[in-house]
Amino acid sequence: MSVDGEVRQLRTEADEPGWDVDPDDEWGVAVVATVGRQLKLRREAVGMRAGDFGRAVGYGEDLVYKIEGGKRIPRPEYLSMADEVLEAGGLLAAMKEDVAKVRYPKKVRDLAQMEAKAVEIEVYENSNIAGLLQTPEYTRALLESWQPAYTPEDLERRVAARIARQVVFERSPAPALSFVLEEGTLRRKVGGTMVRRQQFERLLEVGRMNSVTLQVMRMDSGPHPGMSGRIEVLKFEDGTAVGRSDGAFNGRPTHDPRQLRILELRYGTIRAQAFPPGESLAFIEQLLGDT
Repeated sequence: MSVDGEVRQLRTEADEPGWDVDPDDEWGVAVVATVGRQLKLRREAVGMRAGDFGRAVGYGEDLVYKIEGGKRIPRPEYLSMADEVLEAGGLLAAMKEDVAKVRYPKKVRDLAQMEAKAVEIEVYENSNIAGLLQTPEYTRALLESWQPAYTPEDLERRVAARIARQVVFERSPAPALSFVLEEGTLRRKVGGTMVRRQQFERLLEVGRMNSVTLQVMRMDSGPHPGMSGRIEVLKFEDGTAVGRSDGAFNGRPTHDPRQLRILELRYGTIRAQAFPPGESLAFIEQLLGDT
């Protein structure tokens, strides 16, 4: 618990942009408040002042108080250092998993939770490759093009959140996953050559899984019901489902059986017009060879 005499620059809020707590995220607020309270109780239990503790972990006193007060999300390395300095025996470091989830936007967490429970997932994407299929490099290159630009911290947080959803492919038993991608999204030059090659290789890897059906909608196909935007339908074991489409029901998730039937009809029509799975994989292999 000792604090060395070395003079060093202590971290402040300006050094950690994007680590504020979203006040509208009730679960996130509760988690960060609980973690902060545990940090404070442990520090006080060993008789260490906030300033001394801050110098030991390389943080300014004001930032220590904000983390302990549940106003700031602690970095994973902060929890590791706190565990060591306060001799917590791994209890503080163990909270990194919950804190990491808070860093993901609430809507991403909600989507990941639904995907984790779904027995069937159907996705049509017309603007870019579906998030569940993206490589980290593709996701990063895609998000770097958005305006206004994300801070480096927020960019990495969003990349990590999107990739974390891909644990759905590791579930056992595996859900039935169906994807239809527009040819144009595959031809769009997102990232450099290596980024595109890695993305095509990932599509081929996933597309060959027994639980996955991957199809490509040709650019020379006729009009189809997906031209108004993305469609996603998730079905659950109890017979319920949730769906969303950019071009229907104001883009909001719906549980209404009548509206879900409309989305199912549209998705079925899209699949019927797209390349069959075998031809789709052959087409992606061709794109890989041409890249």
